[in-house]
Amino acid sequence: MVGTEVTVMLDTSALLALAVDGPQRVTVLDALDADPVWAASAMALTEALPGVDRLTDESILRADLEDALRLVWDHLHIVPVDQRCLDRAAALARTQPVRLSDSIHFAAAERLPRPIRFVTFDPAQIGIALGLDFDVVST
Repeated sequence: MVGTEVTVMLDTSALLALAVDGPQRVTVLDALDADPVWAASAMALTEALPGVDRLTDESILRADLEDALRLVWDHLHIVPVDQRCLDRAAALARTQPVRLSDSIHFAAAERLPRPIRFVTFDPAQIGIALGLDFDVVST
């Protein structure tokens, strides 16, 4: 795929990984470095912010993590979660062994130009993402 622009789609776990030092952060950064187009569903930040509260009880660290998430968010193309997206998500959830929230991320990703590199650290998403013909980045 030399010369082909790839869209990198971050799910909530990948978005959170960018805010926390560790091997998953390196994996996401490598995916972002490799391709110029970065995206997430509009729901990803909404899911990630409560995730910050599960990472630490220290309010200053929570604030730092939220700031890091919002900084990344400013550099992403945000795919709207509109009725079209929700209808497709419902169809996916009815035919695939997937949580509705995950199907929303998949439905949003399907709206983007191919090829898509889907970054997730949720093992339940990997097989479904591959079945949707996404390249999967994970650890």
